[in-house]
Amino acid sequence: MIKRPCTSGAVLLFALKQYVNLYGLMEPIVNKVAESGIVTLDLADFILKDEATAVFDLKPFLFREMILREKDYRIALQTVDWSQYKNRHTALCCSVDAIIPVWAYMLAASYLQPHAASVNFGSEEELKKQVLLQRIADIDVNEYADKRVVIKGCGETPIPDMAFVAITSKLRAVVKSLMYGEPCSTVPVYKKPVARG
Repeated sequence: MIKRPCTSGAVLLFALKQYVNLYGLMEPIVNKVAESGIVTLDLADFILKDEATAVFDLKPFLFREMILREKDYRIALQTVDWSQYKNRHTALCCSVDAIIPVWAYMLAASYLQPHAASVNFGSEEELKKQVLLQRIADIDVNEYADKRVVIKGCGETPIPDMAFVAITSKLRAVVKSLMYGEPCSTVPVYKKPVARG
């Protein structure tokens, strides 16, 4: 006995399409989110990738990881391959509990500055936060003027709460409305009052 492919499903689908087209029972599917004019802003796009960062730790320059000797430190800084920091946002820190004079950080920063994309005091995590806030501060608000903006709230990349506060402060004065979440499920944060006149 030869098995033949069942075509009744295909025939039924064809008949259903003809019936819908003939009697106009089915409205075209409309993506209301796409037509709403909502602009989505994902703060994860502003976060530094790990390969764009570097850490300059003063720990290896300390005598017994406790004391900074000026002469030794100055000589050691001259032997560092500074090219490894080229175009990288660099965190300048000391990872051990030691008393470091301010000038020591300044001296390291003066060597880093010609090579690094930026030099920031603190840990790598603090560096990423500082650069994130700077990138938010650099946003051209005119792109969002009188628009409905959703700040994406759910994603794989953790976003510090301070970034959500910063973007709200940055955009509130210019947007028509500001929301948190996803375009299909938002929490209203701000809506510009309607001018009555």
